[in-house]
Amino acid sequence: MVSETVPTSWLVYCRPGFESDALAELQHHAALQGIACESSYGEGWVSLTRVDGEAVNDLHRQAAFKNLIFARQSLAALPALTLSRDDRLTAILEQVKASRWSFEEIWHETPDTNDGKALAGLIKALTKPLESMLKKRGALRRSAGARRLHIFWTDGDQVQLAMSFPGNRSDLINGIRRLRFPSRAPSRSTLKLEEAWHEFIPRDEWDVRLAPHMQAADLGAAPGGWTWQLIQRGMYVYAIDNGPMESQLMKTGQIDHLKEDGFTWEPPQRLDWLVCDIVDKPVRVLAMVERWLIRKWCKEAIFNLKLPMKKRWDEVTRCLTALEESLEKAGVHANVSCRHLYHDREEVTVHVRLRD
Repeated sequence: MVSETVPTSWLVYCRPGFESDALAELQHHAALQGIACESSYGEGWVSLTRVDGEAVNDLHRQAAFKNLIFARQSLAALPALTLSRDDRLTAILEQVKASRWSFEEIWHETPDTNDGKALAGLIKALTKPLESMLKKRGALRRSAGARRLHIFWTDGDQVQLAMSFPGNRSDLINGIRRLRFPSRAPSRSTLKLEEAWHEFIPRDEWDVRLAPHMQAADLGAAPGGWTWQLIQRGMYVYAIDNGPMESQLMKTGQIDHLKEDGFTWEPPQRLDWLVCDIVDKPVRVLAMVERWLIRKWCKEAIFNLKLPMKKRWDEVTRCLTALEESLEKAGVHANVSCRHLYHDREEVTVHVRLRD
């Protein structure tokens, strides 16, 4: 029997349309721990619930958020509630009381859909009264281990309460990093590289790992969206593409545009960075990047893998496993991370940092 007072569900948010991929990833982690679960999902979210009614804490902790690919947020959740439209707060207050949860913040969130956004007015009206009541009951307080209560609204009368823990969650509302498009950038693809830096490189390390006077290669660079980000950091860039680069970008004097094939071009010396957003089959891009990493032509790399329309989780895991096995066989030590970023579409972004 499922308990109403312990978190028996593992709830994650994802990009709408990628529910099957996020669910396959969660089921993979549950299977690794031998935990039987039932699944549920809606547009922009998926959930696994333990069939034995036990707490989901171990499963949630073992599958660390930083290692998940398709999840925007990872939460330990209580059973979903159906609220009375005449009194939406009482059921929420009663479930919090029964759970004995305490927390320092409350985040109201919705799926990343038009229907979810339409709930903003209702949420705004309920936020202050609910906070006041939870403070009076001692659940919302200053010192509670930095735990956060997430109130996930899927409809005006459908809500699920969940908890997140420091070090194992996204600290962005809805798990979404919204970036402003720089008007001087040649294309909106520039946001993918900027988001990747935020995702994979701690902000206090930017001045060292994204330093001026570093050298980088941008394979498939035209018209220059990713190159633009590199030169904003003061880097010198080998822009490799047969297509034209944006004219204003070329006036910076920081770019050597070489009209060559990114799959075959070789750098004149070891570079600090390789970046690549080439639209091609994942197997081709992977083979190219493996060559760079095995020959240590760069210290760090960020590249995108374009995914098929179906079984994207299978394709991603196959690619990442092949990459890690190739590096291990070559004796190359590296940290490999992968994430389906907010500014990605039918692709995932991979980051590799050599440890040698």
